[in-house]
Amino acid sequence: MRRVVITGLGATTPLGGDVASSWEALLQGKSGISTLEQDWVAKYELPVTFAGQAKVSADAILTPQEQKRLDPSSQFALISARQAWLDAGEPEVEPERLGVDFATGIGGVWTLLDAFETLKERGPRRVLPMTVPMLMPNGPAAAIGMALGARAGVRTAVSACASGNEAIANGYHRILSGEADVIIAGGAEAAIHPLPIAAFAAMHALSKRNDEPERASRPYDTDRDGFVMGEGAGSVVMETLESAQARGAQIYCEIVGSSVTSDAYHITAPDPEGAGAARAMISALEMAGVSISDVEHVNAHATSTPVGDIAEYTALKRVFGSHTEELIVSATKASTGHLLGGAGAVEAIFTILALKHQLAPGTINLENQDSEIPLNVPAKPHALSRKDAVAISNSFGFGGHNAVLAFRNI
Repeated sequence: MRRVVITGLGATTPLGGDVASSWEALLQGKSGISTLEQDWVAKYELPVTFAGQAKVSADAILTPQEQKRLDPSSQFALISARQAWLDAGEPEVEPERLGVDFATGIGGVWTLLDAFETLKERGPRRVLPMTVPMLMPNGPAAAIGMALGARAGVRTAVSACASGNEAIANGYHRILSGEADVIIAGGAEAAIHPLPIAAFAAMHALSKRNDEPERASRPYDTDRDGFVMGEGAGSVVMETLESAQARGAQIYCEIVGSSVTSDAYHITAPDPEGAGAARAMISALEMAGVSISDVEHVNAHATSTPVGDIAEYTALKRVFGSHTEELIVSATKASTGHLLGGAGAVEAIFTILALKHQLAPGTINLENQDSEIPLNVPAKPHALSRKDAVAISNSFGFGGHNAVLAFRNI
């Protein structure tokens, strides 16, 4: 079997405009959540007035033409992909052996709804001709593919909040199968728009802690009341170990397993027994050829919703049994908010960096841990003890989607 390694990372998040600044802010226990200052918050009388907005605006990075022709979700995707490609040393690869697997949960919602407003107010002649290419969920993947000249296939996973992890898993399997030699994979989201905020709030999924937004995302805390919307993107460059070593590339770690399962339980609620999520973790570890005792660190999905956090703990307990107590768990959405289709990719990057630096990020805002979720969740960065340990990243999404990635140092 081919071995697949990570050689490049890129991100733009509520914590920073790149990987280094996002990671540093995460380790410092900073929050990327802030009050929304846009006039549409008051115009639509939104019940939630805060979110995890990108720390660095895409306008500050992209050309005016790119801004005009790309939905914000594609803008974030392109920014993170270019960073990852540069970080990987811009590998020389035949275009027919270079692929893209890039995800989104919602897609071009800004483009779609702005175009509808234009149609209503100014008529069909004023609707931009690029509207459809900009709103398509495959827009971020297509933008990356064209920017890098990838011809081994440009694919898009759309599986709600599991999308980013599923895209990385798909890319991993394409390299294993020999379909491609290098894949750039990840996920992006730009849905901090009045309609998604109103809709998520209507289903009681969002925190309404408007008076202290930086403390609103509270995974595992008894006072958690919902997740916080976030935006941004994360990208990873994957290639065979052989090619990485041949060109002297930096290697962050090896991806050793992945799994995608489904609950078939409910369109929004997770299976309270955690069966599907547990199967995904077990399958990823079986693929990696490791035992549960080899896992030291988990970057949990941990959205800060009352039922979701407990369901994930139940799944972890099913998989790890008494070893659950030994896991060092990070719930990084406390700092970034929930990037929906981009969450898995950004959190996979945090998991990769935890292995590289042998340091699990701390989890902020956990002041009164729920007694029904007795996990080891350090408030400050916590050293990992085993260089050869496995770390997993969990992502679960509406529709019962589960996607798990397993990583290990070379």
